[in-house]
Amino acid sequence: MSIKVENLTKFYDDLAAVDDISFEVKEGEIVGFLGPNGAGKTTTMKMLTSYLPPSSGKVYINDIDVLKDSMSARKHIGYLPETNPLYQDMNVIDYLVYVARLNSVPKEKIKDSVKKMVKTCGLEEVKGKNIGELSKGYKQRVGLAQAMLHNPDIILLDEPTSGLDPNQIIEIRKLIKELGKQKTLMLSTHILQEVQATCDRVLIINNGKIVADGKPDELQRQFEGQMSVKIGIKRDPKYNSEKIIREISSINNVQNTKLISEDGNMWFVDVTASKGTDVREEIFRKIVSLNAVLLEMHKEETSLEDIFRKLTKN
Repeated sequence: MSIKVENLTKFYDDLAAVDDISFEVKEGEIVGFLGPNGAGKTTTMKMLTSYLPPSSGKVYINDIDVLKDSMSARKHIGYLPETNPLYQDMNVIDYLVYVARLNSVPKEKIKDSVKKMVKTCGLEEVKGKNIGELSKGYKQRVGLAQAMLHNPDIILLDEPTSGLDPNQIIEIRKLIKELGKQKTLMLSTHILQEVQATCDRVLIINNGKIVADGKPDELQRQFEGQMSVKIGIKRDPKYNSEKIIREISSINNVQNTKLISEDGNMWFVDVTASKGTDVREEIFRKIVSLNAVLLEMHKEETSLEDIFRKLTKN
């Protein structure tokens, strides 16, 4: 395992910011560490990197006990904290050379390592500029570069797209996906789209406890409730909406049928069916048998947002 956490706990006075959590991250996984603000994400990240000692529990990085040999463990980790550790008055190249030396990159490899990270993180256009002159997006790229300079096996990113504009977010997400092909990567966020766009697996934390762990599609199946189908039917003077609703309601496993709205051309109907059933074919056949015209039909999926709200509602 790249990361192994056993019964990890962190108290601040009487408050358990992280409360007896355990999980593993395998080599090559991109794991989204998801939770609302204050859930314990950043505290967990700091303990994984040995920046913060736990109150109890164990953390292993590539089988190295972080509490017993933190310096060896740190050599395997690249870390981008929520507050980017940048020196604003240094130019990009000088800063990356400095970070390479801090991470004990051999002197003869520093130039090539910096050159590689500049290319990987798309910093060619700004490599001669002072960091303080850069946009937030480029600063995040510099932060990612510093996290990877020493070629770590594991990359931990805390809120990597916080404060970025939509174009910058897309660019950082692409970079994260590319990194995930080569590295074990764990990113903490409270942005659901971030996880859906980049992650193979999701860990959800709330009030310091892990409340869900699995692939996004697995979690969706696990928390899927009644089936909901939205349909649009062409209005026709030969029949009325009440008849349509009565007929659809007669279909086996349909539990509720409701007219949502209507405009000049269409009736919009919401159909709820029993959990684990699929009534779309029967709806189609019923509407055809009535000589009505079905213009649209789609199944409402249980979204990651639905799961998140359910698990983190206090």
